[in-house]
Amino acid sequence: MSGPLSGLKVIELAGIGPGPYACMLLADAGADVLRLERGDLDAEATTTFDVLNRSRPSVALNLKNVAGRDLVLELVERADVLIEGFRPGVTERLGLAPADCWERNRRLVYGRMTGYGQSGPLSGRAGHDVNYVAISGALWPIGRQGERPTPPLNLVGDFGGGSMFLVFGVLAAVYAAQRSGEGQVVDAAMVDGSASMLAMTHSFMNGGYWTEERGVNMLDTGAHFYEVYETSDGRYVAVGAIEAQFYRQLLDGLGLLDEALPDQSDRTQWPAMKERFAAIFRTKTRDEWTEIFGDRDACVTPVLSPSEAVTHPYNVAREVYVTGATPQPSPAPRFSATPSSISAPPRSPGSGTREGLAKWGVDEARIEELRSAGAFG
Repeated sequence: MSGPLSGLKVIELAGIGPGPYACMLLADAGADVLRLERGDLDAEATTTFDVLNRSRPSVALNLKNVAGRDLVLELVERADVLIEGFRPGVTERLGLAPADCWERNRRLVYGRMTGYGQSGPLSGRAGHDVNYVAISGALWPIGRQGERPTPPLNLVGDFGGGSMFLVFGVLAAVYAAQRSGEGQVVDAAMVDGSASMLAMTHSFMNGGYWTEERGVNMLDTGAHFYEVYETSDGRYVAVGAIEAQFYRQLLDGLGLLDEALPDQSDRTQWPAMKERFAAIFRTKTRDEWTEIFGDRDACVTPVLSPSEAVTHPYNVAREVYVTGATPQPSPAPRFSATPSSISAPPRSPGSGTREGLAKWGVDEARIEELRSAGAFG
């Protein structure tokens, strides 16, 4: 394994969404991650569609079986991190709680990924991204004036407020454990993380620069210079010309540089300027506007679909995506000395049991013993 996290050993108690994505990031960066999930010990190692499960072997394991649970505790003795994404109390009932694991390895960092966190009146409730960002306040500002809030896919809660904060917390706790000799629980809640991501919005509100009315502020489509405009072919361009020098280039590209226009910061004129900009953008195709702004530093870009993005010249030149049978994003961020890599495609559940366990010191004889005990059932 290459990558800056080479040598870090992580146990993943498989879940969905933010937990797997966090483990994908760790594995791409070189961590030795074992994904423990329901599967078939004898499954063929066929490539699956779910890129969140790449770069690590899938180990078939029945956590409700005593032998399966004991194997997890055995693996804990060799691990730096354990990550789980169940509802609070599930691993306690399985006998895999932090206290159970620390009896085997006090240095273990125990990462817990939930929506509402390990404590509080909603901790035991079910939910999804849209619920977590609604409670945190992150959903409310996203949308246009007079319209209802728009769910931002599951990027803000699951992956931004969840996975990213889990990875940050786990690595911070590993650093602390290296100095103290003691691990700790990382309670990563999507409500907490998405609330943290509102720090700048709260700063603007505290300073009187942001109103809670949706779609009238600088960054929420209220401003004519920070907006998405439709083009003549039914496609779109994104405009983010906040600073004066970029705004000037925007006006130049639109043919408005020599006209008498209101001051850029005059909010009373934003609606009228948006209508004017919209009418101009509708006169040409997206690609025509892309060419016009190609050499202008105006913060104007085409809005690409996910499939278009894979083949866009910039993304191709920088290798932002891996192409082929399973197009997918490349590892990020980039490291100059210890580059990350996709070490393996996502494989069918259980197909990496022997390979993965052997690397962690579990030989074939022990695997057969565990099979007989129902650990992989």
